Amino acid sequence: QVQLVESGGGLVQPGGSLRLSCAASGIVFSNCAMGWYRQVPGKARELVATITSRGIITYEDSVKGRFTISRDNARFTVYLQMNSLKPEDTAVYYCNAETRLLNQFWGQGTQVTVSS
Repeated sequence: QVQLVESGGGLVQPGGSLRLSCAASGIVFSNCAMGWYRQVPGKARELVATITSRGIITYEDSVKGRFTISRDNARFTVYLQMNSLKPEDTAVYYCNAETRLLNQFWGQGTQVTVSS
């Protein structure tokens, strides 16, 4: 049974920082591409950042220079360090795993709210 469990969301003021974590089980973590997506009500889920099994990283343009994705294969965990947060970063953030067979798995989501 595959499980992706996100943590680290919360309320933060503009300009603040949060670090999201996603702990994975039930998959061969080191073989998976991992990603973070976000969604606001009424809009489609959008890609934030991805990291492949080889460590190749991509970012959505609006988060470049502010967010950093990383992974720890020994801990089966992927992280998203978010700095200089803006109100428009407010969303539910989801962890995603894609296996070598292109099977997709999702976490339950964690709310990030950026507000003064």
